[in-house]
Amino acid sequence: MGKFAISLLGLFRRISLLVRRLRGHTPDDVVDRRVVSGESWSDFCDALKAAGAALSFPGTPRDPFNQAEGYRYLSRLARAGLMAFVEHADPAAPVLHRVVDETTKMGADNPDNFYLTAALDGGYEYRITGRRNTIAYLSFGTQSGHYGQGGGLPPTGYIESDEIEMDTDGCFELVVSSKPSDGNWLPMTPETGALVVRQTFGDRSTESPAELTIERIDGASGERRASHLTARALDEGLRKAGALVAGAPLLFTKWARDFQKHSNELPMFDPKVSRAAGGDPNITYYHSHWAIAPDEALLIEVTPPECEHWNFQLNNYWMESLDYRHFRIHTNKHLAHHAADGSVRLVVSHRDPDLPNWIETAGHTSGTMCFRWVRAKEHPQPRTRLVKLESLPEAAPPEIDPAVGSTA
Repeated sequence: MGKFAISLLGLFRRISLLVRRLRGHTPDDVVDRRVVSGESWSDFCDALKAAGAALSFPGTPRDPFNQAEGYRYLSRLARAGLMAFVEHADPAAPVLHRVVDETTKMGADNPDNFYLTAALDGGYEYRITGRRNTIAYLSFGTQSGHYGQGGGLPPTGYIESDEIEMDTDGCFELVVSSKPSDGNWLPMTPETGALVVRQTFGDRSTESPAELTIERIDGASGERRASHLTARALDEGLRKAGALVAGAPLLFTKWARDFQKHSNELPMFDPKVSRAAGGDPNITYYHSHWAIAPDEALLIEVTPPECEHWNFQLNNYWMESLDYRHFRIHTNKHLAHHAADGSVRLVVSHRDPDLPNWIETAGHTSGTMCFRWVRAKEHPQPRTRLVKLESLPEAAPPEIDPAVGSTA
């Protein structure tokens, strides 16, 4: 129903534009009139209202707690959309900024990641200047589309820090363009519309993210200045922001509904689907649903392969990572306790069982979860078991060998 309402709004807008053009109005006349009359704002508000339909999508939890988080999620997406498509939407003068962060979340956002994004145009050329600092993993990707547009976020180019030439201080320059460039080069295509930067911490308390700036380098200096706000830019920005708020929840609530078919298990997620939605091509994902009673614990056991990084996290039903600022809702390769044989056992429960690798549910009784391998040579299947809390002492892992994994 929600998807139909969103499609209907879009169809109505297209028909209205066509009628006005047939009456002799130019596209600029149309958007000028839409802004002056308030239609642009009204359509944005209608999109926000239609977005609420995602909270009653089949399978969604209807209790007050989860619905409250759902509406907060919509408000966060509205903030993200306005930031990306109104405030920082000019590809002639791109700005690296954070859309997904500690309080704005979507699509099983990684608690170990420091995300940055910027608006691009595949017809321009850009240069990223940076210093890596001590971040564990750094990658750059270009993408076409945006959530809510209908085509997902297919990648148009990708490069990571191991492929980038840097000086002894970790400083580098990276050209971003549709035509090949010598040296460090991040490809685009004519359809490219966004840059995404993923910086992954091993330990947030000890690592510093990269220092990065971006600038347009093609054309005369005057052409590379920021554009003045126009009625067309505002109309388009509000339309895209509304599409994000209406479209992203429909995508991820459908995923969450499907994850319930294998609740409390962690099957591998289809790589083609994750990449189409903007997932890192070097990451293998295991997405699922979880549900745990007050007297239960979910055990997750696996022997990590050789890899750049791995982590596990809990999300709410809307696929927002739980509040990792205040709760221990995830762990990773560098933070987890490892057994003497290199294996790892994670314990997900509502109460602290006084065992290594406890993942707390932060007031939730169910939600979604994600396990990742980053640049792994193998992809072992994490094993899961739902057990009673009282049985956990008998289910405790072998003694920890500090030489194998961190005990931090």
